[in-house]
Amino acid sequence: MFEIEYEFREQDLIHFNELQFAKNDEIQHNIKKNRIVVPGVIFLIGFFYYFYYNDVQTTAYVLVIALLWALLSPKIMMLDLHRQILKSYTPKEKNDMFGKYTLTIDPSNPKYLLEKSPSGKNKMAWNELLRVEYGKRYVYLYLNLTTALVIPVETVSKGNLEEFAEQAEKMIERFGG
Repeated sequence: MFEIEYEFREQDLIHFNELQFAKNDEIQHNIKKNRIVVPGVIFLIGFFYYFYYNDVQTTAYVLVIALLWALLSPKIMMLDLHRQILKSYTPKEKNDMFGKYTLTIDPSNPKYLLEKSPSGKNKMAWNELLRVEYGKRYVYLYLNLTTALVIPVETVSKGNLEEFAEQAEKMIERFGG
């Protein structure tokens, strides 16, 4: 029997959503556009001030604003994303989501991954799981293209995560996930 116990936290949810946004081409395109087009327009306004009014000081201020926008807007957008992610869940949903999880691969019940979480006990059929992915500090068990069980390596308190993940991969392959 393979079993791991870990804690899922707010920062892990935010990390997973950031990962999903980083993979989304449309969102990445909008961030690049926001980082280039808006400062470009501000930059043009600065040059207008310089050439039309010959105002070096105002031009310098405007160019600094353009530079700050280009550097800081992605970070501000990510902070807003964090706020939106956490705001999209009710306190009850957060209670049911964050806390200790236990995942079990039981040979006596080989068709299911058993999960014990703050929301209760669940069974997930292996044929419904897509894949296992490894990150720098996380292991992801994908339930569908946008949803996964996010296992933070640093919070695993019981069991061997590597062995568990390898066995989970074998079970997904075996049952056709």
